[in-house]
Amino acid sequence: MKVIVTKDYDGLSKEAFKVMKAVLDEKPNAVLGLATGSSPEGLYAEMVKDHEENGTSYKDVVTYNLDEYVGIDRNDPQSYYTFMNDHLFKHVDINPDNTHVPYGSTAEDAKKYDDEVKGVDIQLLGIGRNGHIGFNEPGTPFDERTHIVELTESTRDANKRFFDDDITKVPEKAISQGIGTVMDAKKILLIANGASKADAVKAMIEGPVTTECPASVLQNHPDCVVIVDAEAASKLSK
Repeated sequence: MKVIVTKDYDGLSKEAFKVMKAVLDEKPNAVLGLATGSSPEGLYAEMVKDHEENGTSYKDVVTYNLDEYVGIDRNDPQSYYTFMNDHLFKHVDINPDNTHVPYGSTAEDAKKYDDEVKGVDIQLLGIGRNGHIGFNEPGTPFDERTHIVELTESTRDANKRFFDDDITKVPEKAISQGIGTVMDAKKILLIANGASKADAVKAMIEGPVTTECPASVLQNHPDCVVIVDAEAASKLSK
């Protein structure tokens, strides 16, 4: 696990872009595993800027997103499908047919998506305050594949800011790639910013590998880069 600490969020986004760009430069038809939430917004802005200024092409790129809420319309402003279009897809030359965001509410839907996710060259991750990656909450088995998740109250509380600060509007379930699916990626890039992530970052990097902190499994990945800002790194001992 390679750990990079940056001064602030802007520096984090630029360092994360360097890692992503190296993959795209080496393989113009790369398969990207993508994530949503506030953490990757700066990275996506850097990717769009690079496309506009330097002409980096996404026409042969294929993407698979980590997760999506269950029971939310694809065109809802808070759907992850909408998020990806607003922050990345509609600003670059990617073929919409090459973009994949999970959708559905059944085990069959999850299995179908899991079967599609193959050959991911780099998987982008954030981390939840409780150490979750994707929507894999504490206690999720490390070999779990794409599945339907009951979201914990802490996760729903953390996401209520996107739903008028009303937890009752936050969906109770999500469809998420499992930890086993995530770990299949050739390279993993995890980014985290802010003091609220400091405990989870410490447990991920310095704690035991345990399902109580799902992200700790990344210690076992052969090629994992973790980029955190100073606040998120504030509880690391070294």
